[in-house]
Amino acid sequence: MRQFQFEFDSTHEFRREITKLDKWCSTHICTNAVFTIFSETPDSGVIKDICDSIEDIMPYALYMGCSSNGNIVDGALSKKPIAITCTVFEYPTTRLKMLQYDFDADSQQSVVEELKKEVADMGGVKAVEMLMTIRGMSLSVLCDGLASLPPEVEIFGGGAFNLDINSNVACVFTKIKGLSSSSIAFLLIAGEDFHIRTSYVTGWKPLGRDLHVTKAKGSLLCELDGKPAYDTYYRYLNIGNDENFFFNTLEFPFLYHCNDIDILRAPTAATDDGSLVMTSDIAENVTARIAYGDPWTILDSVNEESMNVSKFSPEIIHIYSCAARRTFWGNHEASNETTPFNKIAPVSGFYTSSEFLRTNGFLNQHNVTLVIGAMREGEAVESKVKKSPAKNEISGKISMVSRLATFIGAATAELAQANEQLELIAVSDGMTKLFNRSEIQRLIEKQLTEKKMPFTLVMLDIDNFKHVNDTYGHKEGDNILICFAKLLKESVEEIEPRGYAGRWGGEEFMLLLPGRNTDRAFETAEVIRTKFAAMEFTAAGHITVSIGVTAAIDKEQIDELYTRVDAALYSAKETGKNKTVIG
Repeated sequence: MRQFQFEFDSTHEFRREITKLDKWCSTHICTNAVFTIFSETPDSGVIKDICDSIEDIMPYALYMGCSSNGNIVDGALSKKPIAITCTVFEYPTTRLKMLQYDFDADSQQSVVEELKKEVADMGGVKAVEMLMTIRGMSLSVLCDGLASLPPEVEIFGGGAFNLDINSNVACVFTKIKGLSSSSIAFLLIAGEDFHIRTSYVTGWKPLGRDLHVTKAKGSLLCELDGKPAYDTYYRYLNIGNDENFFFNTLEFPFLYHCNDIDILRAPTAATDDGSLVMTSDIAENVTARIAYGDPWTILDSVNEESMNVSKFSPEIIHIYSCAARRTFWGNHEASNETTPFNKIAPVSGFYTSSEFLRTNGFLNQHNVTLVIGAMREGEAVESKVKKSPAKNEISGKISMVSRLATFIGAATAELAQANEQLELIAVSDGMTKLFNRSEIQRLIEKQLTEKKMPFTLVMLDIDNFKHVNDTYGHKEGDNILICFAKLLKESVEEIEPRGYAGRWGGEEFMLLLPGRNTDRAFETAEVIRTKFAAMEFTAAGHITVSIGVTAAIDKEQIDELYTRVDAALYSAKETGKNKTVIG
């Protein structure tokens, strides 16, 4: 596998170069040739001239490409508006197939079905490389659908873009169907001698506490912790909702756990109602954290991954990097994170509107991420990269940002743990460690209000407890309460894990058993009563408990429910104690 890279201003230069390439192919082993073309302008005339040149001079070659936010040539940001790479395959066992489909929100499922059929028909597919126009579409249907491709198929690629990040004008084109402003293109690669390794790098690290996504719709993040999502940026980072919002938030995208990995989502704007316009979909009922990026931590991640890639011994590397990363670094330093890979093998690619990569079987749409496709034909050879590139180009002052963020993260974790303990204390009974009365009442009232399922209350009262305290002392009484509470907790966990146990007051306790009718709750109560009666305490000997059981009735008021379970318990007491009564 060989790669030839070109960057230029005019098609005249390109024609001259591919004429030389055609002669090279005719005198060397060349089983397939594929051009990838990335242009900072979606100008159809310029792109047509390039494609016509390939058709004229190398008609046997395939080509595909798209508009971009910048191009990567020899591992660095190109200074030219057009970058072209020709990959020459040398093994006869390597097979290629190029596909292109019209692509919009309504056609995603049909594209998925067509591609799955093509992959199955071709057989032995190891890689699917893709380019697409996005235009703010939700791509969940595409990503979910392609996840069902055979697990050995690597899927990766990028979204077409524009040099103007505020423009929605973009295009995709191939030899198969030509140029389109709403299209998706695939290159399928198969063959026993073809090998591919895909990976990704973010480099952004989580900062601060977890935030709960309480409301989201597609790529619109509406609420975090029940408040307008924009409030998070204003409150914690003092970022205003103005024309600089996108640039100021680049260092601080959201990081959330999805499909078993951490994914970044960048806000591009804030609406008047405080919602955030994200670069891709974000789900509801997930936790997210603000992430931070600084050159030191990003290059740490890049250098670590470059060492991993070098062990694969690739012959070529394709990189799809987010346009937000280029903006973050600036044009003069954007190449800092791509040149380390060029020390391993020739690197080409472009700056995208979104990056795509299959990981753990899931196809994920990424943002602010660098996706790497490392490829080779034949067996691996020993890597020439022995150590990670030196980091002394990054000043020690910048690493202080990382240290400060680590400090904040540790302090946040400790504070969260302390808050968790305080919350537990607030709802727990100090002696028995069961829920206190106010908390078990809250849980009962919530169950009654939400009406998710029928439930039963079990009220328990230790018999003759005042006599125990008066005769054997409060220390023995406290020990009995603690042991009884432990029995309740263990019984609920074993018999009804959805249930709750609480101390109602003094020697009285309450169990909330969701999904249990009175017969099953009676059985549970009898197990507890029997086990407790069998216990023998140091001074008091055997102690018993009386129990009342009642099931909640539809449309019943909470006070009526409490009255009925209390009456059942009173009946157990009045008719001999050490028994369970259903009320």
